[in-house]
Amino acid sequence: MSMTDPIADFLTRIRNANHGRKPRVDIPWSRLKEALARLLIEEGYVADCAVVGEGVSKLIRLSLKYDEKRRPVIRGLTRVSRPSLRVYVGKDIIPAVRSGLGVNVLSTPAGLLSDREAKRQGVGGEILCSVW
Repeated sequence: MSMTDPIADFLTRIRNANHGRKPRVDIPWSRLKEALARLLIEEGYVADCAVVGEGVSKLIRLSLKYDEKRRPVIRGLTRVSRPSLRVYVGKDIIPAVRSGLGVNVLSTPAGLLSDREAKRQGVGGEILCSVW
């Protein structure tokens, strides 16, 4: 069965695993999801990711991060651009998330970038999601 919005599924799986205080979560693999997982690692929201399996049964195994009181590092995830309503921004109008405490993930011609990196490179694009 095909999925209408794989990015929303990706974010929901992370959100549900965080609420359940799970150490890791498995997500069906795609190049876009793998790039998003690597960006979350670079930004410090996820501990580690590994691609498990081969062919059709590939999975992304994310190791989630928690603080010393066992609270999730990811406080919130939201899907901004949806299949029914795309949200595009130019390089000069990329919005801040939680006054700079969070990060927007943009799909740009240079690949998936955080909002800070997109501003630094001077590119705009589609805002996929916000993480804080």
